[in-house]
Amino acid sequence: MTNRIMLNETSYHGAGAIQEIAAEAKSRGYQKALVCSDPDLIRFGVTGKVTDILDQASLAYEIYSDIKANPTIENVQKGIAAFKAAGADYIIAIGGGSSMDTAKAIGIIIANPEFEDVRSLEGTAPTSKPSVPIIAVPTTAGTAAEVTINYVITDVERKRKFVCVDPHDMPVIAVIDPDMMASMPKGLTAATGMDALTHAIEGYTTKAAWEMTDMFHLKAIEITSRSLRGAVANEKEGREGMALGQYIAGMGFSNVGLGIAHSMAHTLGAVYDTPHGVACAMMLPIVMEYNAECTGTKYREIARAMGVKDVDEMSQEEYRKAAVDAVRQLSIDVGIPTKLEALKEADLDFLAHSAHEDACAPGNPKDASEEDLKALFRKLM
Repeated sequence: MTNRIMLNETSYHGAGAIQEIAAEAKSRGYQKALVCSDPDLIRFGVTGKVTDILDQASLAYEIYSDIKANPTIENVQKGIAAFKAAGADYIIAIGGGSSMDTAKAIGIIIANPEFEDVRSLEGTAPTSKPSVPIIAVPTTAGTAAEVTINYVITDVERKRKFVCVDPHDMPVIAVIDPDMMASMPKGLTAATGMDALTHAIEGYTTKAAWEMTDMFHLKAIEITSRSLRGAVANEKEGREGMALGQYIAGMGFSNVGLGIAHSMAHTLGAVYDTPHGVACAMMLPIVMEYNAECTGTKYREIARAMGVKDVDEMSQEEYRKAAVDAVRQLSIDVGIPTKLEALKEADLDFLAHSAHEDACAPGNPKDASEEDLKALFRKLM
């Protein structure tokens, strides 16, 4: 069996890393950027930290900000028009998963216009050309969209989110600067951090996991577990840890897939507009309990990475419970809710079907039926 690993051509890590953007753009001969960033980041001056650098270097750009959480087909199509109108030749994506995913879809369709309907990109679409170059600058410590071959778009008309998996969408440069994450409110820091933990745990237990990705995921679990509480408190060390931990998780899961915590979270986002990180955090311990019997000794290593003591003296049942308990406690400590008030019994058939059809579902270590998924959703009620 052959295993593939895809990563950025170049990545920069550490405080002040955004200073490298101008030199990279010039050295690659880029002429004009479409800066994709959401309105809040522009309003609070976060996007300006990068555009100031572009201004100082006399690099041309235009800003596209018609981007919302759980970005839609319309957001993408308007972005394509903006790219063309600007005469841009590359994209700088500044933000969390929403800005990154919008930018990826724009870049792919500019290079592969036969997919301009956007819906046809779902799953593993047969694009033939790489995206226009993307420089990705994350402002949230969780999604790892800057180092993945995945992006997720919301189909408002059909009330569903669809996952696109495409090696052609990988940003050429990732700039992971923890100072860009300093303005995140506590709730967003907690939610995106738990998304990172979900990436790491699902990537570690997915059917396609192997030794190299296990290395990435266990380290990501360790870093996230020790850093997230501090990051939520806006401590420098915590922010820096989460910036690195979430990127390392992305190095793994992008190459082996995820599971039903993500497929169910995507569905909750599409139907109730639940923030993705919150949905993942609520689902993760529930799904871990469901999957436990199909994970061998992996929960022992998850518990160990999360700082649980004496795991080698525990029985299988004990270390599996310890791993789930550690995840649940971290989620509680950073203020993630355990119930979703919007969830209705009448919606469960649609939710379960959508989650079952989601591109993340097949990677789950335990095959889940729609009835299984309904039972798991009920645990949020």
